[in-house]
Formats: sequence, C-alpha cells, structure tokens
Amino acid sequence: MWKLHNGKLTQTTDVSRIRYKTRMSAAILSNLKQLADKHNTHIGYLLENGYSNLIKSGSIAYNKKNRPKDRIEFRTTCDQELLLSLKDFAKMHSLNLNDVIEASVAYINYEDIKRANWRYRVEI
Repeated sequence: MWKLHNGKLTQTTDVSRIRYKTRMSAAILSNLKQLADKHNTHIGYLLENGYSNLIKSGSIAYNKKNRPKDRIEFRTTCDQELLLSLKDFAKMHSLNLNDVIEASVAYINYEDIKRANWRYRVEI
C-alpha cells in the first residue's frame, strides 16, 4: 500500500496482514483460481471474504467423514485479527482450521470482495 506523508507517497507494507500456509483441496483451489480471474481479485481476498462471512453467521455444518483426499499446501496472506478469529471459531466448533477454511468457500459474497488493485491503495 501507499501512504501519503508530507505530500509525498511512500510505499509501505500492511502490518495488519500476516502470511500463513494451509492445506486445502486441489479441486477447491482450482475453482478459486477461476473465480479470482473472473472477479478481478486474488484467492486470498476471496478466502478472507468467506472467513468474515462465516464468522458472522456463527454456525457451521461440517462432516469430518467427507474430508477431501486431494489436499495440497497453499500459502497466502490474511488480516491478522480475522485469522485469529477464524482459529477461535474453529476451536469453538471442535474443527481443524483446514476444515473451516474449506467450508468458508461457500460463504464468499462476490459483490463485496476486494479487487486485485487493493494492495496498491493510497492511505492518508
């Protein structure tokens, strides 16, 4: 992101975002890549939107016996507070974080996602 300081733009990193890695279904990941291209955004922004909507809903229905067998490692970034809230949500519902991340895909609101150029925003 860019910050306006004394009339000059300075490029900075967003300290509220952290990197994390997870394991998720390759099929879901492939679908997310197509959706990200279609909606001019990144996979991380799609997931972040799903996380916040899932936490707002307050409930989750997940069957541990139907876990996908094609999980692969995936690395991205997320807002630190949102990720901590998601971890607490998973713990409260006795689920693994990976399970909650995969379930959050169903909660993505495509009308309210950050666009790909969000990382180049200017803050005052």
